[in-house]
Amino acid sequence: MILTTINTSVLSASFLLVSGSISPNFALISVANPPQILAKQQINNKTSQPHPVFKSILPKLKKNIQINILLPKYIPESDGENPLYAIIETATKNKYEILLSFSPDCNGGTACRLSIITGEAVTSKTPKLTGKAISLAKGMSGYFVDFQCGANCSDATLTWRKKAVQYRIGLKAGKQADLVKMARSVITQ
Repeated sequence: MILTTINTSVLSASFLLVSGSISPNFALISVANPPQILAKQQINNKTSQPHPVFKSILPKLKKNIQINILLPKYIPESDGENPLYAIIETATKNKYEILLSFSPDCNGGTACRLSIITGEAVTSKTPKLTGKAISLAKGMSGYFVDFQCGANCSDATLTWRKKAVQYRIGLKAGKQADLVKMARSVITQ
């Protein structure tokens, strides 16, 4: 908390309380015009924002989707060297698929895609989670499936469930450590 004394000679009210309607971080109290104490409390907002690449698509996602949307804050290879684009592939009330690519017009082609991020409501038809069990965060486990290469390399994936929604992050020829870091950046938001 930061305390600052301010001059209140311009205020004539005997008691004034400015609430969150002006700013949720400030409270201003005046009693018969003595010096006031302005209290500013730094609010620790535990919900951090997802990676900036998602900013342009969030309004459309929030409009169409009824399940909880989880997007990573950390994305490997997003250091600014190559531009990164988020492309909505699917957005229904119970499912979303977002392609992360190096081109704004990538249609899932192997040369331009980096990752796929999905969320889908769990139903009786949802397949059982398979792969190597990995500890993520907050007592949650995910299941890692490594990539395979033939003519092209597939995605390594990490899948987990939270509140009746199955989330999956796929990373083209991805490393387990990168997928875990991406998932943890979602879960700890």
